[in-house]
Amino acid sequence: MHLLKAILLKVASAFLFAVMSVLVRWLGDRYPVGQVVFFRSAFAVLPVVIIYAWRGELIAALRIGRPIGHLGRGLTAVGAMFCNFTALALLPVVDATAISFVAPLFAVALSALILKERVRIYRWSAVFLGFSGVLVMLLPQFDIGHSAASGSGVGVITGLIGAVFSAGSSTQTRALTTSESTSSIVLYFSLICTLAGLATWPLGWLTPNGPELVALIVIGICGGGAHILLTESYRLAPASLIAPFDYTSMLWALVLGFLVFAEVPSALVFVGAGIIAAAGLFVIWRERRLALKREMGIANSE
Repeated sequence: MHLLKAILLKVASAFLFAVMSVLVRWLGDRYPVGQVVFFRSAFAVLPVVIIYAWRGELIAALRIGRPIGHLGRGLTAVGAMFCNFTALALLPVVDATAISFVAPLFAVALSALILKERVRIYRWSAVFLGFSGVLVMLLPQFDIGHSAASGSGVGVITGLIGAVFSAGSSTQTRALTTSESTSSIVLYFSLICTLAGLATWPLGWLTPNGPELVALIVIGICGGGAHILLTESYRLAPASLIAPFDYTSMLWALVLGFLVFAEVPSALVFVGAGIIAAAGLFVIWRERRLALKREMGIANSE
């Protein structure tokens, strides 16, 4: 029952992230990215504070032992959010979502470079396979004239840069969890991103009308709620069993993108997204297998 509940929470989290992405896409061609980042982060703090206060973890969330680590993690998260929201403004929702799933593959490379983890040929092969999926998705962008006219080329580039930032943020999070609580990592991430978005106010924000203000607030609530559901799902079941359901985000993005924007992905997007998903699932399967072997004491750490 715990496993089923964890899966349902994970799928619900993916749905909320997809709803957030659709709303960012809807507002992205009119509103400055910094303003959207501010609302995404500021209103995400609200559900986070409520849930941690209810659990009695709010005081613990305020305590930190490595402020520089939190700042570094927050800045990479800021970079990821700005880039990913820019990509969503320029690309169909499912395209931007699929590109974002390259982040775990970048994380494999960064874990070797930053955390000095030993990465063997299996995971490197998955990284290169995932990148080949990105290249398949990018084939239409090699038409320079079309890419420049539609802005999709810039969207792809910012999406890939956002994936690098997301991988860096994930790597730093893993380093922080050795000494910091999950609640403090989530809370200070939201606060740093809020301040970064607010810093763009002098560059010119727009005054939203009623529906747009509601959309901006819902973006934040969906983002914060999705993080809470995500964290709770990992409390109930091993990450290796839950992580594959993260790819339901692409299904939600496909459905919502079609219903809201009438976006129909090309065949190359489906093929490329499938390759990226296969590479990511292989990494998850490999980690699961190694974890089982470690528990049995018959394998060295990778």
